[in-house]
Amino acid sequence: MDYRTQPIDPTSERDLSAGGLRLALVDTTDAAAFDGWIRADFRGFHSGRPKEEVLEEARGYLGGRRTTGVYDDAIPTREPVGTVNSWVAPLTVPGGARVDAWAISSVTVAPTHRRRGIARALLGGELRTAHALGVPLAILTVSESVIYGRWGFGPATYATAWTVDTKRVRWAGAETTGRLSFTDPEEYRDTAERVLDRVMAGRHGEIGLETYLAHRLTGPLKGNTEADQYRLVRYDSPSGEPEGFVSYTVKGDDDFTRHTVDVSYLAAATDEALTALWRYLLELDLVASVKVWTRGVDEPLPALVSDIRGAQVTAVEDHLWVRILDVPAALQARTYEGDGSIVLEVADDLGMAGGRYRLTVTDGRAEVATTEDDADVTLPVASLGSVYLGHDTARALALAGRIQGDAEALDRLFRTAVPPRLSTWF
Repeated sequence: MDYRTQPIDPTSERDLSAGGLRLALVDTTDAAAFDGWIRADFRGFHSGRPKEEVLEEARGYLGGRRTTGVYDDAIPTREPVGTVNSWVAPLTVPGGARVDAWAISSVTVAPTHRRRGIARALLGGELRTAHALGVPLAILTVSESVIYGRWGFGPATYATAWTVDTKRVRWAGAETTGRLSFTDPEEYRDTAERVLDRVMAGRHGEIGLETYLAHRLTGPLKGNTEADQYRLVRYDSPSGEPEGFVSYTVKGDDDFTRHTVDVSYLAAATDEALTALWRYLLELDLVASVKVWTRGVDEPLPALVSDIRGAQVTAVEDHLWVRILDVPAALQARTYEGDGSIVLEVADDLGMAGGRYRLTVTDGRAEVATTEDDADVTLPVASLGSVYLGHDTARALALAGRIQGDAEALDRLFRTAVPPRLSTWF
């Protein structure tokens, strides 16, 4: 399946054309055209205008994605007024299988072209293309949480941010093992990619990372203004097996003994790596605060410090959003921690995943078939996306009126003892 060369969605193309706009795939081998798209993407997220070295790096990293732009040919520029790119990423689902998911990123609309149907055309086109290719679900991470529900996405994982007062807490975990050492990002990147693949395969909700997504976790990319401040520490098991790393920057304070550590990413493929890296961060000299983002809702940090109030959750936010495109394929791809049978009535305004389905789970494996039996649960496709990876959101969605019927039965089947997690952005 070469998703990069699939034709532009005709519905979106027609809708935009009626408003004087042109939807087109970007030829990523055409440096000038691709640079225009990259500049529009940077502008959409309020980043600085990229310099040549940044453009060159971005072309190398992003050339493998399906890249789409919306153009207003009435203005004298090759830069699009709307952008999106996509690729097929392996999503780890409950049970450990890795399922193809249509990953969507870089959704921007120029502020000069608001209210002209660009976002509707871009998102609708992406979903119709993925559905036509037989990809069972779509995923994205979002800058704003009020946008994507209208296309059937539901928040499926949540991420926590932490601030630790290292002057207040002491290490209270078990004795740590293995070896820690500073390393160079360029030298470590191949090893880091193998570590990250273990991390991503080890928790449902994580995705397999392209080279670009992996490399930006180990060290700064071109144009990063804090590049000289980055530090990278690796963890190897007692037998020498690479199992984790942490990348971070250190920021100064008027009091030299009270630096702040901003953790860019903490990767741990094993519990031993997780505890050793946390201990390293908490015991750094001349540091008063450690800040970290995109951790799971079950992060064990409070149990690892002497004073639980010295490790504060500073934010809990929606993170990975899931959109089911093929109900039988998606539900049969994951496993379940209890057996049972339930009839789901799924509503889908875009007409891709709607229908009535009987889900039957035996020994943790599911069979899904269309049925005319009465529904036990009625829900929009966005709510199905929210419960799909095992998060305990069914009761809240029922209270909000977004699940009708036996929400407890739905929760018993779908919820997992370990909550899903996505520990990076894309």
